[in-house]
Amino acid sequence: MTLTDIPGLLVGHATDEEHRTGCTVILCPEGAVPGGEVVGFAPGTRETDLLQPHTRTEEIHGLLLTGGSAYGLAAATGVVRWLTERGYGLETIWARVPLVPGAVVYDLFYNRSLGKPDEAMGYQAAMNASTDPVRMGCIGAGTGITAGKLAGIDRAMKSGLGSAGIEACGVKVAALAVPNPLGDVVDPDTGEVLAGVRTLDGKGYAGAVSVIQAGESFFSLLAGTNTVLGLVATDAKLNKVQTSRVAKMAAAGISRAIRPAHTMWDGDYVFALSTGQGPEVDETVVGVLAAEVLGRAIAEGAKAAVTVPRQSEVVPEMPAYRDMRRP
Repeated sequence: MTLTDIPGLLVGHATDEEHRTGCTVILCPEGAVPGGEVVGFAPGTRETDLLQPHTRTEEIHGLLLTGGSAYGLAAATGVVRWLTERGYGLETIWARVPLVPGAVVYDLFYNRSLGKPDEAMGYQAAMNASTDPVRMGCIGAGTGITAGKLAGIDRAMKSGLGSAGIEACGVKVAALAVPNPLGDVVDPDTGEVLAGVRTLDGKGYAGAVSVIQAGESFFSLLAGTNTVLGLVATDAKLNKVQTSRVAKMAAAGISRAIRPAHTMWDGDYVFALSTGQGPEVDETVVGVLAAEVLGRAIAEGAKAAVTVPRQSEVVPEMPAYRDMRRP
């Protein structure tokens, strides 16, 4: 089960293989009740004030998750244009205005163009959006993401975009994750490191927390270059306050799958959406399920990633989980 199993949601990717960046769009053209929670200390976002429970906006029409750091926020304009052309958005006195919050990850280790993702890529991702099962790995916003950078980029590993879902208590809850953390991605069920800080010879896992304890980290060089983006969605009928509570509870999924999580050098953000096409369920139930599936989505992204060959003297080969020798 992936995010597109939630009725009313579509997912589309646009990928630039040359610059190793991209964006992922989640469309809810008929509107969905939003929520959001900042859980890292270096976020890069667009229009996320709309998600706060005290604001009067009751629905949004899409979300953008993008590479390119702050430059990539330009891709949201393309998503807005796609929705406008099809008549979707908040009805106002003069026009329908699509509401598309977004958040970025830092992939500039690869993407030196500083011009991608752009409006055209955002539009293309919206064009590609469908209800097909979410494609995972090094695609869309997951194209250039990495994990385990706290000992330097030369000891990091490739990460990827992931999705997971569950149906329980009469409702569907699913997640999509873009894990680009300072620390390790781990399997939330077993604790196995899936992508993270490698040993000095590059052949094994050093363990991010162990590296910190040994005083080998390079925090000052990596400020603002790490982020885990998560989206949890449900068909349960929730209002905006309840959806915001679900986002807050879902953030526990990051803590289960990222070690260490929510550092001063990570811009972690969790979005939540309710399409309201299912039954009324207590938000605590939805929040518990959301945390479970977000942790799994993070792990699935690391498992789906592929090794990226050496790019330059500055950016070395970035191995992925599937190519690392197991202990």
